Amino acid sequence: MYLTLAGPGEAAFEVRKSEFIGHARPAGSVEEAEAFVEHVREEYEDATHNVPAYRVRVESGGPGESYMLREYSSDDGEPSGSAGKPMLNVLQGQELENVVVVVTRYYGGTNLGVGGLVSAYGRAVKEAVKAAGTVEERPQVSLAVAVDYDDSGTVRGILESADCEFDADYGERVQFEVRVAREDADALRDRLRDATSGRAALE
Repeated sequence: MYLTLAGPGEAAFEVRKSEFIGHARPAGSVEEAEAFVEHVREEYEDATHNVPAYRVRVESGGPGESYMLREYSSDDGEPSGSAGKPMLNVLQGQELENVVVVVTRYYGGTNLGVGGLVSAYGRAVKEAVKAAGTVEERPQVSLAVAVDYDDSGTVRGILESADCEFDADYGERVQFEVRVAREDADALRDRLRDATSGRAALE
């Protein structure tokens, strides 16, 4: 189980005439996180800074076997350590994963100093995360199950009774695309093999 965002969130406020806008989104991959960062940069291209940070799970080893946490932040032209790192610290402190944040700043003419920037960027992330809300997620894996029609009813019955999601494609054979929690995957594979006497092709 891990904590992530329930959806998108945004927060805006001013500090000594500088406007800060925090944007937060769930992100299932590094590519998705970086695409969101680029989207915000394009939407707010007239801003003084668009500062990004993210924490995203990346699979290592075989699919669903294990993962590492990819963490990234940048100060985007702000003084070193005054923006991206404080934002990442908020995500770490709240133990959020698969999440990306960008804080947009329009400079208001008054320097805030490193301490002021740390406070403002951290606040923008906290408020955007609060607006988004958080949920617990169970890491999932995908299974492809192929069976002959004779076994398809048995397999469908097992999948309907299991805690999983699936789609079925009825072609020459019946193909089931299954999404199941990682910790339940091995037991489900065993049930499907046993019920079909090993005839089910699993990937």
